[in-house]
Amino acid sequence: MSKKVVEKNPAKKNPPITGSPGPATPPLEEPVEPSGPLPPKADQSSPQLRTATATTVDGPESARGQQGEYLTTAQGARLRDTDHSLKAGPRGPTLLQDHQLREKITHFDHERIPERVVHARGAGAHGVFRAFGAAEKVTKAGFLRRAVETPVFVRFSTVLGSRGSADAVRDTRGFATKFYTDEGTFDLVGNNIPVFFIQDGIKFPDIVHAAKPHPDREIPQAQSAHDTFWDFVSLHTEATAHTLWNMSDRGIPRSYRMMEGFGVHTFRLLNDDGETSLVKFHWKPRLGVHSVVWEEAQLINGFDPDFHRRDLADAIEAGAYPEWELGIQVFPDTPEQMFEGIDLLDPTKFVPEELAPVQPIGVMTLNANPTNFFAETEQIAFHPGHLVPGIDVTDDPLLQARLFSYLDTQISRLGGPNFGQLPINRPHAPINDMFRDGMHQSAVHSGVAPYKPNSLDGGCPFSAGAESGAFIDVPLGLEAATKLRASPASFDDHFSQARLFYSSLSDIEKTHVAQAYTFELGKCYEQPIKERTLLVIANIDAELCATVAAGLGLPAPKPSVPFDDAPTPSPALSQVGAEWPVAGRVVGIVADENSDLAGVRVAVSALAADGMVPLVIGPHGGTVDSDSATVAVSRTFDTARSIEFDALLLAGAPTDPRLDILLAEMFRHGKVIGAWNDGTVLLESAGLTASDGIIIGEDGPSVLEQVVALLKSHRVWSRL
Repeated sequence: MSKKVVEKNPAKKNPPITGSPGPATPPLEEPVEPSGPLPPKADQSSPQLRTATATTVDGPESARGQQGEYLTTAQGARLRDTDHSLKAGPRGPTLLQDHQLREKITHFDHERIPERVVHARGAGAHGVFRAFGAAEKVTKAGFLRRAVETPVFVRFSTVLGSRGSADAVRDTRGFATKFYTDEGTFDLVGNNIPVFFIQDGIKFPDIVHAAKPHPDREIPQAQSAHDTFWDFVSLHTEATAHTLWNMSDRGIPRSYRMMEGFGVHTFRLLNDDGETSLVKFHWKPRLGVHSVVWEEAQLINGFDPDFHRRDLADAIEAGAYPEWELGIQVFPDTPEQMFEGIDLLDPTKFVPEELAPVQPIGVMTLNANPTNFFAETEQIAFHPGHLVPGIDVTDDPLLQARLFSYLDTQISRLGGPNFGQLPINRPHAPINDMFRDGMHQSAVHSGVAPYKPNSLDGGCPFSAGAESGAFIDVPLGLEAATKLRASPASFDDHFSQARLFYSSLSDIEKTHVAQAYTFELGKCYEQPIKERTLLVIANIDAELCATVAAGLGLPAPKPSVPFDDAPTPSPALSQVGAEWPVAGRVVGIVADENSDLAGVRVAVSALAADGMVPLVIGPHGGTVDSDSATVAVSRTFDTARSIEFDALLLAGAPTDPRLDILLAEMFRHGKVIGAWNDGTVLLESAGLTASDGIIIGEDGPSVLEQVVALLKSHRVWSRL
């Protein structure tokens, strides 16, 4: 019997492995023939080619990158040697006249810019926003009119950590979107949590100082599990609701692609008839809102601190473009600016969706990775004051402070007032602002009269009216008031919304909240801070307080604030109980030469066809081969860890203790596991038997079908 010919080029039938550093495979030897810079990878894009005043320029986006086949100085002179400094003989001192050395080292010494004080750690992507037209009744903003498509750039971020910190820390996440509209740039600068720690921007330095690492040792990094944070939030109880959200599963998202976004503040919209409405903005991920479990987060931060960055970039490169619907909650613009007893100017409050449904007004698709992280993700500058006609701010005291702070910090971080001329920040609407000079000015303005009124430049630029698309500040009357430092009485309620959020969670989510509080407070040294925080938790829920107190070995105090009637739960706040699309999910497939490789090939194709990312885990790199098939290996037993996979398929029974660890972690974290062929032997080796979320079948297709069905629920919640 002749042996079947094994296909040695399986790449054409397997999905591409994401994450390669360049668009082409490099040669083994150092190249010797001159060639120009390689183009960006197929999944990458960069800002549109525009002048500093937003005029479009013909040419590819890569035209702003380095050009030519030969190495040059910064001034364009070609260089023969960049490996040796100019010396007085081979062993002599380096000469002061070596201008090439000075230029190269000097530029290197100045390559870093100040990182953001908060949101330093981030990831970004290009995309497009398409409006549904549903907002036309409440706003005149052109980019929200039906079928209008607007380029966007989104930056996701953690808040507390430095630029080099880990991704999967327990923290709030930034969700900032820059819309390059025809009427100017609109920045929606929000978070993945709808409330904030403070009500007034004057407290922002305090919360950041408290949450950052201790100033004496600069530890802990990117964590709130320390004394200064809990000292502040236990004394400043308006932070209670936001702190509770952070202690929930929302504080450790599975992916930026599976994360909600909120504008946090209330904004004012103006329509074509001059009518105003108050709104809150929401981003709803089409993949659903999902999180990791705490042990999983700790493993991620050790094994892959770039987890969220990598996940976003890999998904886009694989063509699994993440999408979010933009929605608004609409409220009457009354003088009180209240809705159902909730003060709309209080950024520590949210409005349950059951009281004010979120109305979808458009969809955003992220479809390209940055070409250069520094030029795009690091240098992008957001500002809540970047508004367009039809969208205005309210008197929310935190928002008012942000209007000052964001502009100020960009000037400090990006070296001057011309940060808007950086390619990633350039608007897509014509710029004629009469601003002049300043550091890093790249526009070459003509004319002699950058002032108004003037006659020397023909009166240009002219002021626009409403009929010409001008931004109109909504005329609002102000009540007679006394100048003072105070907040309205409605801001004094610090606990009702925390109770509402907690009561809306499922039992397993409540358990995770209790575990988070216990862990965080267990990391504090000072006993009074723990006891004071328990007093705060007692005002949220007695059972939660008792559980945390027991974990700390302390008595549970009584609440100090009277409880009103039990809050009506908001089902929209829980992450458990619904099914979601599986596109972009990562499924590991364990196999070796003795496995059902033909079945593995079928599974790989089926998963890829459904928009998922199959990764074959083998005993070594390259391929695994049998008489029936050859399969490309994406991960080895050395490099595979449970954190990367949403589900696991076992097509054989390789003997390796690392697989026992992999299976044990998958099981503990509530992930789906499927096995066929000899894969059941692996389950037995790891001490696992058929139970919730462990699928055993006779063939790959039947097992895969059941695994995918369970994957829609994100986790096997009954196992947690």
